[in-house]
Amino acid sequence: MTVVLEEKIEAIFRQVIARNPGEEEFHQAVKEVLETLGPVLVKYPEFAHQKIIERVCEPERQIIFRVPWQDDKGEVHINRGFRVEFNSAIGPYKGGLRFHPSVYLGIIKFLGFEQLFKNALTGMPIGGGKGGSDFDPKGKSDNEIMRFCQSFMTELYRHLGEHTDVPAGDVGVGGRELGFLFGQYKRITNRYESGVLTGKGIGWGGSLVRKEATGYGAVYFVREMLKVRKNSVEGKTCVVSGSGNVAIYTMEKLQQLGAKVVACSDSNGIIVHEKGIDLDLIKRLKEVERRRISDYATHHKDAKYIAGGNIWEVPCQIAMPSATQNEINGKDAMTLVKNGCIAVGEGANMPTTPEGVKVFLDAKIAYGPGKAANAGGVATSALEMQQNASRDSWTFEYTDKKLDDIMTRIHSTTYETAEAFGLEGNYVAGANMLSFIKVAQAMVPLGLI
Repeated sequence: MTVVLEEKIEAIFRQVIARNPGEEEFHQAVKEVLETLGPVLVKYPEFAHQKIIERVCEPERQIIFRVPWQDDKGEVHINRGFRVEFNSAIGPYKGGLRFHPSVYLGIIKFLGFEQLFKNALTGMPIGGGKGGSDFDPKGKSDNEIMRFCQSFMTELYRHLGEHTDVPAGDVGVGGRELGFLFGQYKRITNRYESGVLTGKGIGWGGSLVRKEATGYGAVYFVREMLKVRKNSVEGKTCVVSGSGNVAIYTMEKLQQLGAKVVACSDSNGIIVHEKGIDLDLIKRLKEVERRRISDYATHHKDAKYIAGGNIWEVPCQIAMPSATQNEINGKDAMTLVKNGCIAVGEGANMPTTPEGVKVFLDAKIAYGPGKAANAGGVATSALEMQQNASRDSWTFEYTDKKLDDIMTRIHSTTYETAEAFGLEGNYVAGANMLSFIKVAQAMVPLGLI
């Protein structure tokens, strides 16, 4: 890459920072992609001429709105809602909704930017978007969550449609929330438009495997990374951060493939169970009773709960960050490598800091970045859209096989792209370059969109 090209990319990044002040997560996501694109611009100079990078870094739409709702005591609360529709060159905007107190515009833009490239890797006809609110569903009654979701959808519905923008769930938005959201959409529009939301319940237009897809897909990706290295998941000791939907089904697939998961976590602490995590108990605590992970130790006296503990200090061979962004820093990454970790598969979005990523790449372990490794969730959402469009319903086994095939293809194409550019085994570069090329090649023939 020439000095002139490096300077041009650096100037674009400075422009992104100036146009989006204070949005550190978005800056981080953009920088991580831009740092790998030099060889792509050398091979495809027309992308620079058409200013594809500059256009990709600017969302097509950014929607911010007020969400007033009333709690069970009659007190009025006001939250802020967001939907960032990043790019629709490949298809309608597609990406989840996140309800969490940390949500602000920068978080949604980072997630939407990542989603655009993740969606491109799936090979499905879906663009990139993301949304959410700074509403915290923890500790709220079902009726409070229903009232919030109805207020949220009362504004958002006008921006949605199966050919326009199709949200799904994310942190804080599961089947309960999606049910309330879809019910309000149907009520307002007087249309049973199943394809307008994904992650729906099986009885009202949902797809089998969608709940499991992100976790299953991340494990399929790790399986493929290890296969290239003449290794396997079987017999490996694993840790999985989080205990929500992604973490639970990551643990389930790891166990099905013969691995032993010895630790998981929530925002308060970690559980370490050397005999292996009791997944049925985790499912009951988190999916049915909505309790904290600390209650696990009351059922298994040989398990250890560590309040505020760092899960990355637990020795493992496979690490699956499945909680939130920037949960593995440089020090954590060094600890993992020192303790014998040979593979990392990101179930969460951007869970490793730039310093941590460098440690993994320098150590040459099998490192699957989120935009590739956790693409199974949105891929299965696209499969749900197919079923909705054809008024069809597929079996669990059929859908799971399609998911497996998609993740295997994402791995092979990402690996081959990195190899073609002289970066064999670097899935970060491979995923960034391949997805950017796919988006750019869709944008150029559409003109200045």
